[in-house]
Amino acid sequence: MSTTSAEPVVAPSSAPTGSTPPPTTPRARTATARGRFGARAFALGPPLAVLVVLLGGWYAISIALAASGKGFLMPMPHEIFTLGFFDPQVGADIWIALFRTTGVALTGLFVAMVLGIGWAIAMSLARWVERSTYAYAVMLQCIPILALVPLVGFWFGYEFLARVIVCVLIALFPMVSNTLFGLQSVDKSQRELFRLQKANKWTVLTKLTLPAALPSIFVGMRTSAGLSVIGAIVGDYFFRRGEPGIGSLIANYQSRLQSAELFAAILAACLLGVAIFALFGWMSKVAVGRWYDSTL
Repeated sequence: MSTTSAEPVVAPSSAPTGSTPPPTTPRARTATARGRFGARAFALGPPLAVLVVLLGGWYAISIALAASGKGFLMPMPHEIFTLGFFDPQVGADIWIALFRTTGVALTGLFVAMVLGIGWAIAMSLARWVERSTYAYAVMLQCIPILALVPLVGFWFGYEFLARVIVCVLIALFPMVSNTLFGLQSVDKSQRELFRLQKANKWTVLTKLTLPAALPSIFVGMRTSAGLSVIGAIVGDYFFRRGEPGIGSLIANYQSRLQSAELFAAILAACLLGVAIFALFGWMSKVAVGRWYDSTL
């Protein structure tokens, strides 16, 4: 007597078992491209809509002022380019002045970064340094910069050095406060782990607290970047000796009631601040973007 064993029947799988995904069809690729385009349009749509509204309001105000004989108070938006950037003489003056202001702003920002990070590290390593000096950093931030500019001019002259000092004064506190916050925000359990390993202060600083504080340090850099541009413009505006920067150019256009040229110089200074801010934002992503998520 023979017995037969029933073997299970395995239905063929409709999907391949390999790791390679099936090739996409032209229709699928088109749908993906449309999805990306829609996402970009959704991201750019609101800012562009606001820009259109602002330009429309600007034109309306400019037309109303021109009709009342006060068109010099606010030029047409297109006149900023036709009479400003696209004019050979005015455009050359703006870009040369902007180049000089950029040198002052970057120099002041570098000095503020070195002093601010060093000061914050000293306060994080020694509590008595923080108790003794942090209050003066707050006081320096609270003093109006316009009250300090005349003193800086009296003591250091009215040229490059004085302008750099103004940048440092206005950009220093964000570097100090953000760096100190990052250094003091390290997880307590990680500090205890280093303490159990009997690590010295230098090892804790270089291997734990300073790397963990990098996101906060870059936040301070981005904040100080914009403030350094403001400091450079303020210094140029008040110290009109030596090589003139964008601040001196703004003062000249203001005194001559050249509104289109004035708005062009202001727009160039604004774009400089945005460019430096974006530069440090990109550096932040390169340095800490792979392991740090700001949404957490």
